[in-house]
Order: sequence, then C-alpha cells, then structure tokens
Amino acid sequence: MLERIGNCRIVEEVASGGMAVVYRAIQDPLGRTVAIKALKTSVATEESIATRFEREARSLAALQHENIIHVYDFHQERGALFIVMEFVQGTDLYDLLDRCGRLPYDVAAIAAMQVARALDYVHYRGIVHRDIKPANIMVSRSGGVKVMDFGIARDKNFEDLTEAGTGIGTPAYMSPEQVLGDKLDSRSDIFSLGVVLYQMLTGKKPFVEDEQKSAMHKIRLEKHTPVRKLNPEIPRELERIVDKCLEKRPADRWRSAQHMVIALERFLAKHVEMNHHARMVMFLRAQNVITELEAEEYLNPQVLSHGAATLLQTNMAARQTERNGVLAHGIMFGVVALMLGLIHVAPLGATPETQTVIKQQGRGFVRVSAYPWATVSVDGEVRATTPRATPLEVTEGNHIVRFAHPWYQPVERTLVMTPSELEAAQTLTVDFEQEGKLLPGARVPAAPVKPVPVEPADDDGDGSAAGGGK
Repeated sequence: MLERIGNCRIVEEVASGGMAVVYRAIQDPLGRTVAIKALKTSVATEESIATRFEREARSLAALQHENIIHVYDFHQERGALFIVMEFVQGTDLYDLLDRCGRLPYDVAAIAAMQVARALDYVHYRGIVHRDIKPANIMVSRSGGVKVMDFGIARDKNFEDLTEAGTGIGTPAYMSPEQVLGDKLDSRSDIFSLGVVLYQMLTGKKPFVEDEQKSAMHKIRLEKHTPVRKLNPEIPRELERIVDKCLEKRPADRWRSAQHMVIALERFLAKHVEMNHHARMVMFLRAQNVITELEAEEYLNPQVLSHGAATLLQTNMAARQTERNGVLAHGIMFGVVALMLGLIHVAPLGATPETQTVIKQQGRGFVRVSAYPWATVSVDGEVRATTPRATPLEVTEGNHIVRFAHPWYQPVERTLVMTPSELEAAQTLTVDFEQEGKLLPGARVPAAPVKPVPVEPADDDGDGSAAGGGK
C-alpha cells in the first residue's frame, strides 16, 4: 500500500472496485481526514478511462453542494492518478439496504429528497450523472446524504466520450432511453432515482432479471409492480411519486429534479415533524449503524432520552391520528348511508332483523410497555418508543416485536394476531432488569423508579377503536 500521496499520509484502504481504490488519509498541513480515490494502474494506461477520471475531478471541483462529495485536489504521480476528496463518516446506501432490507418510508423519502436536491444542482449546470444507484449514495453519521462517483457523468463543458448508440451505466438502474443508447437528459437521472427510492421502500428492485427476460428488457417494456402491493404501509402519495419517476417516456416523468424535490417536501411536511437529519440519525442509531455516543454528537441528548420519546416517532403518531380520523369519518358516513338506505328500501312497518357492525378487517392493536423504556420495532420497522399510551396497529398474522434499550441486550417477543385476537388489544411488556442482560460499559442510573401503569382514557382517540376491535 502507498504511504503518501502529495501532502497526504495514507492511513488505510477503505474500498476497492474494478477501476479504483479508495484510501483514508490525513492531509498533514490541515490535519483533516480525506478520502483519496486512486485509479488502478491496470486500467490507467487506457486513455479513455484516464480521461474520464480526470474529468470527474474537474467536474466535482466546480460543484459546491451539501449533498455532493467535495473534491479538494488532483494528483498525477509516478504515472498514477489520484483524486483527493471529502471523507464521509458513514455508510453507503448499498450497505445500509443490505443490513436493513428496506427503510421506513419517511427515512426513504428523506434520503431521496436529498439526492434529488443534488441532481437539481448538477442538472442546472449541464451535468447528467448517469449512474445513480445505492453504491453511489453515502449516508453520513450526521444524517446527511451525499451523491458521489461522477466517473461516467456527462458534462456539457467536455466532449462526450460515449459513442452514439452505446448504453452506459448500471443495468438495473438504467432508464429506458439509457438502455437504448439514446441521448440522455436530466430525466434519465430521475428514472434512476425512482429505482433507488423503490428499492428503499420495498427492499427489492423494480426490474430484476429472470430466466426469460433481462432487467433491461423489463425496463424498456414492462410495468413495475406497485410499491403498495409489496408494502401496504407506504402512503399512496409516496407511491404516486415513485410511479411518476418510473414512467417509460421521459415526457411523463417529473419535469425536473426540482419538481420531485417539491413533491417530496410536501409529503414529508405531513409525515415528519422533526429535523430531517435528526430523523436519519435516530434511524441509524436504531439499526446499530452508529452508537448512542455517536448519535449524541449530532443530537441534543434529550432527543435520545426517556423524556423526549414522542419525538422519536412523530411521523408514526401523525399517521396513526390521520388513520383514526379517516376511519372514524368512514364509519360515520357508512352508518348514515346505511340508515338512509333502510329508510328508503324497507317496507312500511318492517323492522330490521339484523344489526350491521362495521369494522376494519384484518387489523388489530397491541399495547407495548417496557421498563425503564425501549424503542419498539415490529418486523424490523421502528414503530414506537415507550412510554406510549396509544396502542400500535398491526395486521393479522405473526409478527416479531423487538424491544431495544442502549443499556441492555434487545428482547424479542412473538406476536400472533389471529382473527379471534383482533377483537381486543393485546399487551406486551418487558422488564429489562429481569429479562435483559446489561451491556458492557452501560451507564445505568442509580435506584430507578418503576412507573405505575396508567390505563389510557376512553377519549384519547384510540380507546374506542381498540376496545371495539399506525
């Protein structure tokens, strides 16, 4: 391994790909940590690859945006090429999806919005990225999202090195026009971002190769499976945003990345009532991507404490309230319509023989509590932080409910919701002192006082639904 590049001292190799290696280094004069992308000697002799590498450095050096990796310097030493750039502490989206499967819909929307902002910035400057995919999107520990790897980007300031009729990019994330080798504009990147957003929401790519058809064939000719069919918890508004990204004809997609940003901002305003970076940091903490101490570097400690539990899931609470309101209005409307129908169609003097009961099929509720407190996940999705008065809505079937606390080993419960058990809310309780094992170095306060269970009032907005039984 190299020891120095210019004024940078190499610390370690952090990643390696087909054409380049990335090192973590210290820039001695400033003492700051940087990343150095080195073109491999095996491909550096190819003129087109070396030219692309140098153009990437020049294009990025002219870009200054919070959602784009910054370039500091470019070196050519001993026949090798190096780009000195910003070092982002965090993980790329590819590894995050590999770890989590899929992301909560609000976290996915936050990530997509930040990428769309970066694309809007570069598109305005005549650059088309042409390789938007999870591996080229970094999620920092501070909750920021950054686009990187402009190696095959098309910049209006340089001659395009791609021959006409040649498709370039990563097959599963290509736009239909990219597959055909047509001339691309900014709407091609919007399609690719739609593929990434789809994968964040469902854990699956919308166009996957099988024995009969390639992914590129499906991209050109086949309609994707709606995201709500794979994950019914996704709001319809977000599904429409994805669908508009994945239109086959560029003219049917979002006219620009800015229009997509506006749509995502409007959606997030209804579902996330906290700082977006803070929401991302708490998700990374819940997935153990970062530690509690690392999270506290970027958040007010009260956000992670017992007293601010409601902030940890404002989006879930908002959605629960919205659902309750819609359900209540729907029931009232149905009852009124039924009464009017009986008045108009029932014979005079007739008496209804049955009483109609309206209820939501296939869904029930579960109350959760934990001592001293816990972050509660259902099937891998963070749903609540205790103490919580209102129950969680769950679908019929088997679920894994996970109680996590930074001082103890997580505790899991299996929740079985059969049709007969949907009628009334179930209860799951965890006492970490008795069931969990204390983690090494945990800071447990002395003599904690166990809370006294309090039954929620009947008028809290959920009591009637739970008793009648997000």
